[in-house]
Amino acid sequence: MKKQADKYKQISVAWRFYVVVALIVFVYAGLLARSAYIQIVEPDMLKKQGDMRSLRTTAHTVQRGSIVDRNGRELAISVPVETVWADPKIVMENNALEMKKHWQALADVLGRDVNKLTARIIKNPRKRFVYVERKVSPAMANYIKELKIPGVHLRKESKRYYPSGEISAHVVGFTNVDDKGIEGVERVYDQLLTGVDGNKKYRKDAKGRKIEILSEKTSTQPTDIVLSIDQRIQAIAYTELKGAVKAFKATSGSVVVINVNTGEILALVNSPSYNPNNRRNTAIHRFRNRAITDFYEPGSTLKPLTALTALEFGSVKADSIIDTSPGWMRLGGRRVADPINRGKLSITDILVHSSNMGTTKLALSVPKEYLLDKFFDAGFGEETGIGLVGESTGIMHDRQRWSKFELATLSWGHGVAVTPLQLAKFYATLANGGVKKPLTIIKKGTIDTLPVEDERIFSQQSSQEVIEMLEDVVNDHTPNAKVDGYRVGGKTGTAIKAFAGSYGNDYVGLFAGMAPISDPKIVVVVVINEPGGDLYHGGEVASPVFSRVMKGALRVLNIAPDAKRVAENQAQPNKKSFKKIISKKEQADA
Repeated sequence: MKKQADKYKQISVAWRFYVVVALIVFVYAGLLARSAYIQIVEPDMLKKQGDMRSLRTTAHTVQRGSIVDRNGRELAISVPVETVWADPKIVMENNALEMKKHWQALADVLGRDVNKLTARIIKNPRKRFVYVERKVSPAMANYIKELKIPGVHLRKESKRYYPSGEISAHVVGFTNVDDKGIEGVERVYDQLLTGVDGNKKYRKDAKGRKIEILSEKTSTQPTDIVLSIDQRIQAIAYTELKGAVKAFKATSGSVVVINVNTGEILALVNSPSYNPNNRRNTAIHRFRNRAITDFYEPGSTLKPLTALTALEFGSVKADSIIDTSPGWMRLGGRRVADPINRGKLSITDILVHSSNMGTTKLALSVPKEYLLDKFFDAGFGEETGIGLVGESTGIMHDRQRWSKFELATLSWGHGVAVTPLQLAKFYATLANGGVKKPLTIIKKGTIDTLPVEDERIFSQQSSQEVIEMLEDVVNDHTPNAKVDGYRVGGKTGTAIKAFAGSYGNDYVGLFAGMAPISDPKIVVVVVINEPGGDLYHGGEVASPVFSRVMKGALRVLNIAPDAKRVAENQAQPNKKSFKKIISKKEQADA
């Protein structure tokens, strides 16, 4: 019995031993298999779980660059704001929609309908991100934070703000809600203004300490854009233009101010304008930069170009006399005429009296190709080079056949259409002694651009002779354009607006001029579109604006007046007129 018991005990112990060993082997084999499965077959899940607990990415965001005027005054800046967003899944899990008073308060502060607001949450119950309101003010953000609605959060963003408002709206432009440039300089230089965000990816331990930096992308700071605009002159020009448009009941108007020596645009304004900080309910046509998009027949403002062309060709001299008798003529069955028979006129008198007959004879005194080439050389029919979106080239026909009547009307500024900026570019070329400079809206030396060579298209002597003639135009014919203490030259223009191949009943009043004549520094062009009252001529509606804008610009830039010459003219008021009387008597005797 004892032997049998010992034998049974040995068998029992061995069986248990093998069972335990088998269990241990099975457990370790299972662990090994599971470990192999996790590490070899499907390792991504645990990696993801580990990364969720230890891997972090810190973003280094950069705000949009600023736009400033030539003196550093801010025209467009980015300010910190908050954006309201919701996590619909958290809202639904916490039954937060039952907090009706809180949602009503949220809707009230945002100016939204509460039903439409909550409908966005109900419509997307499983989404983790829904915008509620973009870019709210800090005060609104603090109020929303105090509501403590589960699933409703705030995050920091930036919003574009335009301190100059409607004054510089057409130049600066604006951005959309995502800070992408839509109009003006904001659009043209969007890439430079945006910059590139940076980030740092690192791993942290259980206590939040950084233990490993995995990657780092350095942010690229945006470029601040410095405009050629002088905001002081811009404000003067806008104020005067807005007042004139309102006073003369005009549809619109534009003013351009250019630095003659550099080609920099010191002011470019339009009326009506708009507030870029609040564009709701703003008519789309107000966004149009009329100084570069709208074109008009410039009328008599182009007569100095015809006179300059004749002087350049040599068909006339500055003291030449042109016989305009009997005050009319026919060209190909069409009539060209002055209001009265002005008889024999000097080149200066042709510009002073804006004689169509005299201008026509000057135009026909040069070859057709030469005349057309000078119009193209002056910049008509091409962009000015400022690079703003939407710039028009105007209308300057490039065809082989031109009748004499078409050349005649071209010489008066009809049959051609130019933008206010193109007209300003020609007068800047004239004021610069015949040297055409590319225009720029960016302050020179602030952004690396491909150099564009200056181009001489008129001689210094002929340009100076026409400049002095334009001074006589102002002194004898356009007193509204005078500026106290300065010698001013310029030319009026009045054109009937064309439509559908014919002319209507609306007018455009223009004035283009420069100062000081002794050494021209500034060119100002004023366009008043469709004045609605009894006054519509350029000398009546545009020249007073020119005078006030030019006066303000000269003083802002601290340009010394040529008062000595003005004093001489005032001391001998009858000398010039006496010469003209003698000259006309000699013409009559001849």
